[in-house]
Amino acid sequence: MRLVLRSIGMALALACLPMAYAAGSCNPVSTEEALKAEDARYAAQMGDDFAAMDKLFSPELVYIHTSSVLDNKASYIESMRSGAVKYKVMRRSEVTVRNFGCIAIINGIGNYDVRVKDNDVNVVLRFTSIWQKTDAGLQFVSWQSTRMP
Repeated sequence: MRLVLRSIGMALALACLPMAYAAGSCNPVSTEEALKAEDARYAAQMGDDFAAMDKLFSPELVYIHTSSVLDNKASYIESMRSGAVKYKVMRRSEVTVRNFGCIAIINGIGNYDVRVKDNDVNVVLRFTSIWQKTDAGLQFVSWQSTRMP
C-alpha cells in the first residue's frame, strides 16, 4: 500500500513539474509595469499609433466591448485605422492591479470620449484588462467591460 501511495505521489509531483516550471520561468509583472503598459496603450489608441498598437497587442488578443461585440487584434486595430472608432480621451480611476507571475490583471472604471461612426459618445464602464509578460515584453491579451448606469 505504501508503495502504491508513494508511486501516486511521485506521479502527481512529476505531473506538476511542467506547470511549476512554467509559472516560475518568467520575470513577474510588477504593478508599475502593468500600469505603464496600460498608459502606453491609451496613448497609442488616442494618438492613432498603429505601430505601437501592433507591438503592444498580443496576436491572441480577445477584446469584448460593452456591447458584447468581440474583436481580435486585427479587427480591433482596423476599427481605429478605418476611422470607424476614434478614442479621443481615455481616463481611468479606482484601479487595482493583481499580479500572478507573468500575468497582470487590471480592474477599474474607465471614462472614455469616443467617436463611433461620426457620433461622439462618452462611455463610462467597469473593465478588466489583462497583460502578459513575454519575451517581446508586456502584451495586451484581453479586455472585457461593462457599461455603468
